Amino acid sequence: MNRDQKQAAVEEISSELESANAVFAIDYRGISVPQAAELRSKLRESDASFSVVKNRLAKRATDGTDAAAALDEHLAGPTALTFIRGDAVVVAKTISDFIKANDVLAYKGGLMDGSALAPEQFTAIAKLPGVDTLRGQLVGLAASPLSGLVRTLNQLVAGLAQQLGQVAEQGLVGGDAAPAAEEAPAEEEAPAAEEAEADDSEPEASAEGDDAAEAEEPEAEDTTSENQADETSEEGGDDADADSGDEKED
Repeated sequence: MNRDQKQAAVEEISSELESANAVFAIDYRGISVPQAAELRSKLRESDASFSVVKNRLAKRATDGTDAAAALDEHLAGPTALTFIRGDAVVVAKTISDFIKANDVLAYKGGLMDGSALAPEQFTAIAKLPGVDTLRGQLVGLAASPLSGLVRTLNQLVAGLAQQLGQVAEQGLVGGDAAPAAEEAPAEEEAPAAEEAEADDSEPEASAEGDDAAEAEEPEAEDTTSENQADETSEEGGDDADADSGDEKED
């Protein structure tokens, strides 16, 4: 690498440091080329880059910057710098999962939000949910009371509609109550009228029965008179026969 190439490499590292909100120094020993390509692809999805650097050139890039105190001590041995422009938590989780899956790489140290990030801190943030996940959870928490309110209002409206439907079926709305009230007394008056007619018909029947009895009594008297007349005539006949017998004897 000539002087110009070295200067270009320093300028590139300096540019990455300025645009990054976090930088992780990784020991890349043991990683294969396919594995490195896979890791770069995953980090690119989180708006991060994985670059193998020469330690001396990296120190020249950090010279006179806030990153020097956090990174210079880790710029020894095989080193790859991960420049993060997106969510540092997601990137830490991606690297941590890759280390567990492939048993390669090791986190040395880094810089996050202007402060040094120790290995134990890196492990801790790798266990945290990402910013997008936290936002989703926050939106869910904020929406939960609203969802409960909407559900309650829907239940109230449904209950009110059901009650109004029952009231309508009973004829208590729409002017149907008065006719129903009028029909009830009319139905009560009908049995009373029938009872009154029955009471009136009973005296008439009694009167007709008395008339029939009176009409039958004279017939009985006539029959008695006829019987008495027959007996009288028979007695007269007997007397006449007795007289004629006496005359014959004389």
